[in-house]
Amino acid sequence: MFNGASNFVEGVDTAFALIIGISLFFLIGITTLMIVFTIKYSRKRHPKAVQIPNNTPLEITWTVIPVILVMVMFYFGYVAFTPERNAPKNAMVVKTTGRMWSWDFEYSNGKHSQELVVPFNKPVRLNMTSVDVIHSLYISAFRIKEDLVPGKQTMMWFIPQQMGTFDILCAEYCGLRHSYMESAVRVVSQQEFDAWLAKVEKNTGMAGLEIMKKNACVSCHTIDGSKLVGPSFKGLFGKKHTVITDGKERDVIADEQYIRTSILDPNKDIVKGYNQGLMKSYKGVLKDDEIKSISEYLQSLK
Repeated sequence: MFNGASNFVEGVDTAFALIIGISLFFLIGITTLMIVFTIKYSRKRHPKAVQIPNNTPLEITWTVIPVILVMVMFYFGYVAFTPERNAPKNAMVVKTTGRMWSWDFEYSNGKHSQELVVPFNKPVRLNMTSVDVIHSLYISAFRIKEDLVPGKQTMMWFIPQQMGTFDILCAEYCGLRHSYMESAVRVVSQQEFDAWLAKVEKNTGMAGLEIMKKNACVSCHTIDGSKLVGPSFKGLFGKKHTVITDGKERDVIADEQYIRTSILDPNKDIVKGYNQGLMKSYKGVLKDDEIKSISEYLQSLK
């Protein structure tokens, strides 16, 4: 019996094996014929060119056979693809959000995680979207991949059939730190999953650093003083900074109001030396108490 990491492995691998096998057959066959014809019909053997008349049966043969082979490949690809678009009604739904440059998985009870934890041998449906640019969630061990598009909801589903941890990657180039957009699927027993899901962390009172990690702030801003996509958080609070506002330079103090404005309207004041438009607004994403927690954490980095 075929034993893949998900229910889609067998169909996808069969389709790929068939396509690769046919491609190798023609690669070897055509290359061999090219070598044979080059030797057999070389100028040394045939100094005078001779017109070869058409061969209708041969032309029909090399037209019909490729058509049949293409239809066979299409059939196996279609058989593997169709089930991926039809998620079971009883599938566990996980809201999945991609952003530069991290993943966020939200469960039915409000629990958030940057790691996808799922129960063994249970159907899971990911309702996916992006808050900035196009991303693509790719679980190679499960043989599934789907784009996350801003302003649109996409879907993919699977049944995990092996316990363990499997890599999640972004398969769509999404900016400077695209290669760092990694996560994992952790397949556990139903009992372990239920215990993990029951531990819900409330946003209220969450440490500022944890809030920033959950919302991928640390993907663009460091806390050690090094430069990344955006200014480092270390030593940011309470210092004077030169920003570009409506095309003009001005000096501002990074206080609580400045932090709040930078979160809710990030393109209003751009720190000199950094690019505009990379950060999206967190209006409606972060609550007032979460923004306050972030400000308090940034003050601690003096």
